[in-house]
Amino acid sequence: MTTKPRIAVIVGTTRPTRWGVKPAEWIKGKIEQDGRMSADILDIASYDLPFFDEPASNRWMPSQNPQAVKWQRDLDQYDGFVFVVAEYNHSISGALKNAFDQAFNEWNRKPAAVVGYGGVGAARAVEHLRAIAVEVHMVNVPSAVHIAGGEFVRVHPLGGVEDDISAIEDKLNTNAMIDDLYWWTDALKTARAATRAEAA
Repeated sequence: MTTKPRIAVIVGTTRPTRWGVKPAEWIKGKIEQDGRMSADILDIASYDLPFFDEPASNRWMPSQNPQAVKWQRDLDQYDGFVFVVAEYNHSISGALKNAFDQAFNEWNRKPAAVVGYGGVGAARAVEHLRAIAVEVHMVNVPSAVHIAGGEFVRVHPLGGVEDDISAIEDKLNTNAMIDDLYWWTDALKTARAATRAEAA
């Protein structure tokens, strides 16, 4: 029996007032509803990661900080990732960049999908994230979900019109993103298994 690919939905902000948990829970539910993959939420706020201060990336040597090692071990269990991204001054949050920097091997040869939110759907932050993902040898999923403009205001607490993202689903690229995520996750999981078998 084939095990379903496992997806980690990563909440990309840590502020007490953040909204990102809401879209993280929503996209986790959509992935599980699709049925081809399982999904968990990884909240970087719960890891208490220090600013990266290792002698080098774990690409080159093992990390020493126990929080970083726990983060790496948790990431390693997953076959693909969905990053829930807010835009801070045209880029991703410092906390999310630091979370990327605290690992390398665990991102390697796995897909990176994105749910961005904000006035422009975090479009500029998503472009930065995609460049980072390439550097840690991930594959960017082409389709993304951008919760933007009027739809964002409708479901964000500042707008106060709706409390459920499902109210705007018809405006989002959700099915295309999940289809692309599954294709890349399945393909890369198969390829990684073949590489391990060849090396054994």
